[in-house]
Amino acid sequence: MSDIIRKHTGPRMSQIVIHGDTIYLAGQVGTAGASVAQQTKDCLEQIDSLLAEAGSDKTRILQTVIWLADMKDFAEMNAVWDAWVPEGHTPARACGEAKLATPEYLVEFIVTAAKA
Repeated sequence: MSDIIRKHTGPRMSQIVIHGDTIYLAGQVGTAGASVAQQTKDCLEQIDSLLAEAGSDKTRILQTVIWLADMKDFAEMNAVWDAWVPEGHTPARACGEAKLATPEYLVEFIVTAAKA
């Protein structure tokens, strides 16, 4: 049985959990109060950094779940996502509307990836 590795662990959650060759990232949010485009960029930069630390990259993402505070921001978020995600390596993805932790958060990304 594989060990479970947790990184950046606090009392509520870990930012990275690795089990075998699978990497799970905690939900990533951007700068509270910024535009949805900026928050999306922030999230994707954090995902790049966390995946690198875990021994992977965005070409190895298996699934992404995206929560938007308001689906009216879908196109704006997708413009940033589409420029970031590598062609030919798009993951399984879902996007829905949800009330996020604070009203200042407009988008949250949850990522599962394979180790490189």
